[in-house]
Amino acid sequence: MDWSAALPTFLITLREGVEAALVVGIVFACLQQAEQQKLHRWVYLGIFTAAIASFVVGLLLNLGIQGLQTSENIYAPVFKQLFEMGLGVIAIAMLSWMLIWMTKQARFLKAEIEGSVKSALGQDSKAAWAIFSLIFIAVFREGLETAVFIVAKFQEGWTPVLGAIAGLIMAAVIGMLLFKWSIRINLRQFFQAMGVLLLLIVSGLVISAFRHLDAAAIAFNHINPSISNTCGLENTSCLLGPLMWDLSEILPDRQFPGILLKTLFGYTQKLYLVQAIGYLLFWLTVGSLYFRSLHKPTQLKTVANP
Repeated sequence: MDWSAALPTFLITLREGVEAALVVGIVFACLQQAEQQKLHRWVYLGIFTAAIASFVVGLLLNLGIQGLQTSENIYAPVFKQLFEMGLGVIAIAMLSWMLIWMTKQARFLKAEIEGSVKSALGQDSKAAWAIFSLIFIAVFREGLETAVFIVAKFQEGWTPVLGAIAGLIMAAVIGMLLFKWSIRINLRQFFQAMGVLLLLIVSGLVISAFRHLDAAAIAFNHINPSISNTCGLENTSCLLGPLMWDLSEILPDRQFPGILLKTLFGYTQKLYLVQAIGYLLFWLTVGSLYFRSLHKPTQLKTVANP
Protein backbone atom coordinates (compact mmCIF):
# COMPACT_ATOMS: atom_id res chain seq x y z
CA MET A 1 0.00 0.00 0.00
CA ASP A 2 1.34 3.41 -1.02
CA TRP A 3 0.99 5.55 2.12
CA SER A 4 2.28 8.66 0.34
CA ALA A 5 -1.22 9.02 -1.17
CA ALA A 6 -2.61 9.50 2.35
CA LEU A 7 -0.45 12.53 3.22
CA PRO A 8 -2.25 15.23 1.19
CA THR A 9 -5.68 14.15 2.43
CA PHE A 10 -4.34 13.99 5.99
CA LEU A 11 -3.12 17.60 5.76
CA ILE A 12 -6.29 18.83 4.04
CA THR A 13 -8.66 17.19 6.52
CA LEU A 14 -6.49 18.23 9.46
CA ARG A 15 -6.77 21.90 8.51
CA GLU A 16 -10.44 21.69 7.51
CA GLY A 17 -11.22 19.63 10.59
CA VAL A 18 -9.58 22.11 12.97
CA GLU A 19 -11.66 24.92 11.43
CA ALA A 20 -14.84 22.91 11.97
CA ALA A 21 -13.71 21.97 15.50
CA LEU A 22 -13.24 25.65 16.33
CA VAL A 23 -16.79 26.43 15.24
CA VAL A 24 -18.22 23.48 17.19
CA GLY A 25 -16.17 24.31 20.29
CA ILE A 26 -17.27 27.94 20.31
CA VAL A 27 -20.92 26.92 19.90
CA PHE A 28 -20.63 24.46 22.81
CA ALA A 29 -19.05 27.17 24.98
CA CYS A 30 -21.84 29.62 24.13
CA LEU A 31 -24.55 27.07 24.93
CA GLN A 32 -22.81 26.21 28.21
CA GLN A 33 -22.65 29.87 29.16
CA ALA A 34 -26.33 30.36 28.29
CA GLU A 35 -27.26 27.19 30.24
CA GLN A 36 -28.78 25.67 27.12
CA GLN A 37 -27.18 22.23 27.36
CA LYS A 38 -30.42 20.72 26.04
CA LEU A 39 -29.39 21.97 22.60
CA HIS A 40 -26.17 19.94 22.62
CA ARG A 41 -27.88 17.08 20.81
CA TRP A 42 -28.64 19.42 17.91
CA VAL A 43 -24.92 20.20 17.63
CA TYR A 44 -24.11 16.49 17.44
CA LEU A 45 -26.92 15.96 14.93
CA GLY A 46 -25.53 18.77 12.76
CA ILE A 47 -22.04 17.23 12.83
CA PHE A 48 -23.34 13.74 12.00
CA THR A 49 -25.66 14.91 9.21
CA ALA A 50 -22.97 17.09 7.60
CA ALA A 51 -20.45 14.24 7.71
CA ILE A 52 -22.93 11.86 6.05
CA ALA A 53 -23.84 14.47 3.41
CA SER A 54 -20.14 15.06 2.58
CA PHE A 55 -19.56 11.31 2.28
CA VAL A 56 -22.57 10.92 -0.04
CA VAL A 57 -21.34 13.74 -2.31
CA GLY A 58 -17.88 12.16 -2.52
CA LEU A 59 -19.40 8.74 -3.20
CA LEU A 60 -21.62 10.08 -6.01
CA LEU A 61 -18.69 11.87 -7.65
CA ASN A 62 -16.57 8.72 -7.44
CA LEU A 63 -19.41 6.62 -8.88
CA GLY A 64 -19.60 9.09 -11.76
CA ILE A 65 -15.91 8.56 -12.55
CA GLN A 66 -16.21 4.78 -12.20
CA GLY A 67 -19.24 4.80 -14.48
CA LEU A 68 -17.33 6.64 -17.18
CA GLN A 69 -14.37 4.30 -16.72
CA THR A 70 -16.49 1.19 -17.34
CA SER A 71 -18.76 2.73 -19.96
CA GLU A 72 -18.77 1.22 -23.46
CA ASN A 73 -19.39 4.61 -25.03
CA ILE A 74 -16.63 5.32 -27.51
CA TYR A 75 -16.05 8.79 -26.08
CA ALA A 76 -16.17 7.66 -22.42
CA PRO A 77 -12.36 8.04 -21.96
CA VAL A 78 -12.62 11.64 -23.17
CA PHE A 79 -15.54 12.43 -20.85
CA LYS A 80 -13.76 10.79 -17.91
CA GLN A 81 -10.69 12.99 -18.32
CA LEU A 82 -12.84 16.12 -18.75
CA PHE A 83 -14.87 15.17 -15.66
CA GLU A 84 -11.72 14.77 -13.57
CA MET A 85 -10.38 18.06 -14.92
CA GLY A 86 -13.65 19.76 -13.92
CA LEU A 87 -13.41 18.33 -10.41
CA GLY A 88 -9.84 19.60 -10.20
CA VAL A 89 -10.89 23.11 -11.22
CA ILE A 90 -13.73 23.07 -8.66
CA ALA A 91 -11.35 21.85 -5.93
CA ILE A 92 -8.83 24.57 -6.81
CA ALA A 93 -11.51 27.28 -6.65
CA MET A 94 -13.10 26.02 -3.41
CA LEU A 95 -9.87 25.45 -1.51
CA SER A 96 -8.30 28.71 -2.69
CA TRP A 97 -11.38 30.72 -1.73
CA MET A 98 -11.60 28.98 1.65
CA LEU A 99 -7.94 29.60 2.39
CA ILE A 100 -8.02 33.32 1.61
CA TRP A 101 -11.47 33.95 3.16
CA MET A 102 -10.69 32.06 6.36
CA THR A 103 -7.39 33.86 6.78
CA LYS A 104 -9.13 37.23 6.51
CA GLN A 105 -12.00 36.27 8.83
CA ALA A 106 -10.03 34.30 11.43
CA ARG A 107 -9.65 37.21 13.84
CA PHE A 108 -13.43 37.75 13.83
CA LEU A 109 -14.49 34.10 13.90
CA LYS A 110 -15.25 33.86 17.61
CA ALA A 111 -17.29 37.08 17.73
CA GLU A 112 -19.20 36.16 14.58
CA ILE A 113 -20.15 32.69 15.82
CA GLU A 114 -21.10 33.98 19.27
CA GLY A 115 -23.36 36.53 17.58
CA SER A 116 -24.98 33.78 15.49
CA VAL A 117 -25.58 31.60 18.56
CA LYS A 118 -27.12 34.48 20.53
CA SER A 119 -29.36 35.26 17.58
CA ALA A 120 -30.38 31.58 17.38
CA LEU A 121 -31.16 31.37 21.10
CA GLY A 122 -33.38 34.42 20.74
CA GLN A 123 -35.66 32.56 18.33
CA ASP A 124 -37.22 30.42 21.07
CA SER A 125 -38.97 27.53 19.28
CA LYS A 126 -36.64 27.80 16.29
CA ALA A 127 -33.44 27.83 18.35
CA ALA A 128 -32.77 24.12 17.87
CA TRP A 129 -33.10 24.36 14.08
CA ALA A 130 -30.92 27.48 13.99
CA ILE A 131 -28.14 25.76 15.98
CA PHE A 132 -28.40 22.67 13.79
CA SER A 133 -28.18 24.80 10.62
CA LEU A 134 -25.16 26.72 11.93
CA ILE A 135 -23.24 23.52 12.70
CA PHE A 136 -24.36 21.71 9.54
CA ILE A 137 -23.25 24.54 7.24
CA ALA A 138 -19.88 24.93 8.99
CA VAL A 139 -19.05 21.21 8.96
CA PHE A 140 -20.54 20.46 5.53
CA ARG A 141 -18.54 23.30 3.96
CA GLU A 142 -15.29 21.79 5.19
CA GLY A 143 -16.41 18.24 4.38
CA LEU A 144 -17.49 19.15 0.85
CA GLU A 145 -14.13 20.75 0.08
CA THR A 146 -12.36 17.65 1.35
CA ALA A 147 -14.61 15.27 -0.60
CA VAL A 148 -14.11 17.14 -3.88
CA PHE A 149 -10.34 17.26 -3.30
CA ILE A 150 -10.09 13.52 -2.62
CA VAL A 151 -12.09 12.58 -5.72
CA ALA A 152 -10.30 15.16 -7.90
CA LYS A 153 -6.77 14.09 -7.01
CA PHE A 154 -6.91 10.39 -6.29
CA GLN A 155 -8.12 7.17 -7.80
CA GLU A 156 -6.00 5.00 -5.52
CA GLY A 157 -8.37 2.91 -3.45
CA TRP A 158 -8.83 3.49 0.24
CA THR A 159 -5.39 4.91 1.08
CA PRO A 160 -6.42 8.60 0.71
CA VAL A 161 -9.57 7.86 2.73
CA LEU A 162 -7.42 6.50 5.56
CA GLY A 163 -5.41 9.72 5.45
CA ALA A 164 -8.63 11.72 5.68
CA ILE A 165 -9.80 9.70 8.70
CA ALA A 166 -6.45 10.23 10.43
CA GLY A 167 -6.67 13.97 9.75
CA LEU A 168 -10.17 14.17 11.22
CA ILE A 169 -9.07 12.26 14.33
CA MET A 170 -6.12 14.62 14.82
CA ALA A 171 -8.41 17.63 14.32
CA ALA A 172 -10.80 16.25 16.95
CA VAL A 173 -7.87 15.80 19.36
CA ILE A 174 -6.81 19.42 18.80
CA GLY A 175 -10.39 20.54 19.42
CA MET A 176 -10.47 18.59 22.70
CA LEU A 177 -7.13 20.09 23.75
CA LEU A 178 -8.44 23.59 23.11
CA PHE A 179 -11.92 23.43 24.60
CA LYS A 180 -12.01 20.54 27.09
CA TRP A 181 -8.53 20.68 28.57
CA SER A 182 -7.91 24.40 27.91
CA ILE A 183 -4.45 23.81 26.46
CA ARG A 184 -3.09 26.85 24.65
CA ILE A 185 -2.12 26.31 21.00
CA ASN A 186 -0.83 29.05 18.72
CA LEU A 187 -3.57 28.70 16.12
CA ARG A 188 -2.26 31.63 14.10
CA GLN A 189 1.05 29.90 13.44
CA PHE A 190 -0.73 26.58 12.89
CA PHE A 191 -3.03 27.98 10.20
CA GLN A 192 -0.22 29.93 8.54
CA ALA A 193 1.96 26.82 8.24
CA MET A 194 -0.97 24.70 7.07
CA GLY A 195 -1.93 27.46 4.63
CA VAL A 196 1.46 27.31 2.88
CA LEU A 197 1.24 23.51 2.66
CA LEU A 198 -2.29 23.80 1.31
CA LEU A 199 -1.14 26.25 -1.37
CA LEU A 200 1.54 23.79 -2.45
CA ILE A 201 -0.99 20.96 -2.63
CA VAL A 202 -3.57 23.02 -4.54
CA SER A 203 -0.92 24.31 -6.97
CA GLY A 204 -0.27 20.65 -7.77
CA LEU A 205 -3.93 20.35 -8.74
CA VAL A 206 -3.32 23.01 -11.39
CA ILE A 207 -0.74 20.79 -13.07
CA SER A 208 -3.05 17.76 -12.74
CA ALA A 209 -6.02 19.63 -14.24
CA PHE A 210 -3.99 20.52 -17.34
CA ARG A 211 -2.76 16.92 -17.54
CA HIS A 212 -6.37 15.66 -17.61
CA LEU A 213 -7.26 18.22 -20.29
CA ASP A 214 -4.39 17.06 -22.46
CA ALA A 215 -5.27 13.40 -21.81
CA ALA A 216 -8.82 14.13 -23.02
CA ALA A 217 -7.41 15.63 -26.21
CA ILE A 218 -5.12 12.63 -26.72
CA ALA A 219 -8.01 10.20 -26.18
CA PHE A 220 -10.14 12.15 -28.65
CA ASN A 221 -7.30 12.04 -31.16
CA HIS A 222 -6.98 8.28 -30.81
CA ILE A 223 -10.67 7.94 -31.60
CA ASN A 224 -10.31 10.31 -34.54
CA PRO A 225 -6.73 9.74 -35.79
CA SER A 226 -7.32 11.76 -38.92
CA ILE A 227 -7.15 14.98 -36.88
CA SER A 228 -3.45 14.65 -36.03
CA ASN A 229 -0.82 11.97 -36.50
CA THR A 230 1.60 13.31 -33.87
CA CYS A 231 -0.68 14.40 -31.00
CA GLY A 232 0.42 12.67 -27.80
CA LEU A 233 3.15 10.56 -29.41
CA GLU A 234 6.46 10.11 -27.53
CA ASN A 235 7.19 13.36 -25.64
CA THR A 236 4.62 15.52 -27.40
CA SER A 237 1.36 16.88 -26.03
CA CYS A 238 -1.83 17.94 -27.76
CA LEU A 239 -2.59 21.18 -25.94
CA LEU A 240 0.24 21.84 -23.49
CA GLY A 241 2.96 23.09 -25.81
CA PRO A 242 6.62 22.01 -25.82
CA LEU A 243 8.20 19.83 -23.16
CA MET A 244 9.98 21.91 -20.47
CA TRP A 245 11.73 19.06 -18.71
CA ASP A 246 11.88 15.29 -18.64
CA LEU A 247 13.20 13.97 -15.33
CA SER A 248 11.88 10.44 -15.76
CA GLU A 249 15.42 9.02 -15.53
CA ILE A 250 16.54 11.20 -12.60
CA LEU A 251 13.43 11.61 -10.46
CA PRO A 252 10.59 9.35 -11.69
CA ASP A 253 7.19 10.23 -10.24
CA ARG A 254 6.26 6.59 -9.63
CA GLN A 255 9.16 5.90 -7.25
CA PHE A 256 10.22 7.42 -3.94
CA PRO A 257 10.86 10.32 -3.43
CA GLY A 258 9.25 11.42 -6.69
CA ILE A 259 5.93 9.76 -5.85
CA LEU A 260 5.86 11.64 -2.54
CA LEU A 261 6.46 14.95 -4.31
CA LYS A 262 3.77 14.04 -6.84
CA THR A 263 1.08 13.20 -4.29
CA LEU A 264 1.88 16.17 -2.06
CA PHE A 265 2.75 18.96 -4.49
CA GLY A 266 1.74 17.76 -7.96
CA TYR A 267 5.30 17.10 -9.15
CA THR A 268 5.45 15.55 -12.60
CA GLN A 269 8.46 13.98 -14.27
CA LYS A 270 7.38 15.57 -17.56
CA LEU A 271 6.38 19.22 -17.42
CA TYR A 272 4.98 21.11 -20.39
CA LEU A 273 4.93 24.85 -21.07
CA VAL A 274 1.22 25.45 -20.41
CA GLN A 275 1.45 23.57 -17.09
CA ALA A 276 4.41 25.70 -16.02
CA ILE A 277 2.60 28.91 -16.97
CA GLY A 278 -0.56 27.82 -15.11
CA TYR A 279 1.50 26.93 -12.02
CA LEU A 280 3.23 30.34 -11.99
CA LEU A 281 -0.06 32.19 -12.56
CA PHE A 282 -1.62 30.36 -9.61
CA TRP A 283 1.14 31.53 -7.29
CA LEU A 284 1.07 35.07 -8.69
CA THR A 285 -2.68 35.35 -8.09
CA VAL A 286 -3.87 33.04 -5.30
CA GLY A 287 -0.47 32.88 -3.61
CA SER A 288 -0.03 36.65 -3.50
CA LEU A 289 -3.63 37.16 -2.28
CA TYR A 290 -3.05 34.67 0.52
CA PHE A 291 0.21 36.17 1.75
CA ARG A 292 -1.28 39.67 1.62
CA SER A 293 -4.29 38.47 3.63
CA LEU A 294 -1.94 37.42 6.43
CA HIS A 295 -1.08 41.05 7.12
CA LYS A 296 -4.06 43.02 5.84
CA PRO A 297 -6.76 43.58 8.48
CA THR A 298 -10.39 43.34 7.45
CA GLN A 299 -13.42 44.90 9.06
CA LEU A 300 -16.27 42.65 10.10
CA LYS A 301 -19.65 43.91 9.06
CA THR A 302 -22.18 43.58 11.83
CA VAL A 303 -25.90 43.45 11.40
CA ALA A 304 -28.03 44.85 14.19
CA ASN A 305 -30.52 42.38 15.64
CA PRO A 306 -34.12 43.43 15.15
